[in-house]
Amino acid sequence: MTDDGSGLLTIGDLARATGLTVRTIRYWSDVGALPPVARSAGGYRLYDAASVARLELVRTLRELGLGLDDVRRVLAGETTVAEVAAAHVAALDAQIRALKVTRAVLSTVARRGSSAQEMTLVNRLARLSAAERRRIIREFVDETFRGLDTADPVIRERMLDTAADLPEDPTPEQVDAWLELAEMLQDPEFRARMRQAAEFNAADRHRAPDTPPGASLWFARRLIQLAARARERGIAPESPQAEEVLRDLLGDADRTAVLERLEAATNDRVARYRELIAVVKGRGPLPAHREEFAWVVAALRARAAG
Repeated sequence: MTDDGSGLLTIGDLARATGLTVRTIRYWSDVGALPPVARSAGGYRLYDAASVARLELVRTLRELGLGLDDVRRVLAGETTVAEVAAAHVAALDAQIRALKVTRAVLSTVARRGSSAQEMTLVNRLARLSAAERRRIIREFVDETFRGLDTADPVIRERMLDTAADLPEDPTPEQVDAWLELAEMLQDPEFRARMRQAAEFNAADRHRAPDTPPGASLWFARRLIQLAARARERGIAPESPQAEEVLRDLLGDADRTAVLERLEAATNDRVARYRELIAVVKGRGPLPAHREEFAWVVAALRARAAG
């Protein structure tokens, strides 16, 4: 405290009173967060009791992670502590999400034994924003259904709905699944395969315009049900008993066309696509029913060959 009877404090006095360093207090004063109330005859900065309270507030706000610009705005009355705190909560939430993704990426890299090059790719793909992930999905779906006005709209909307957005706290398995999915969706060969399946679907609905939306999904569920029952009964695809199952499933439909369509839509990569979507969305590796589809394909092939 100065000895002129004014009761004003020097920076050294503030440092002793608060435990902060002289250097920190001087810096906060230089940037305008703690302006002096007066100057001594020698030009030294002086502060009063209110400055001590202001200094404690500055320290508290800084410890909470606020930048000096925000601190100055609070002290100037341009904003409130509550408003700044709310903004910083949102910022911290974003940082926490990013850290969780980073942790999951590092876990994936450690488990894979990734090279430096692969680690760069893993990190880049995993850090894609939710908007970028949705863009990849939308571009994939748009290319699959472009110009196919008669394609089943329920299937298209379901594919768009699978935004494949990583959760806030992704597991290493979900990061792995997203990485594989992102690469698959951008693979020209896989896109061509899905386009072919969409073209078959559109052709089917063009031939039967009264087909209700979602009928393709109903057909898939029916196929799985009948084929699973046939497999449980031990019916071989090439056996005469399989003919009854095919009649029940297909009626008088063109079996050659059905076989071509199933071969396009039920290969291993399409099944893997469905599995990856389920993992990313936290539903676990749902069954792709590969055996049931394979049974129907084998039954149709046996009759086509005969």
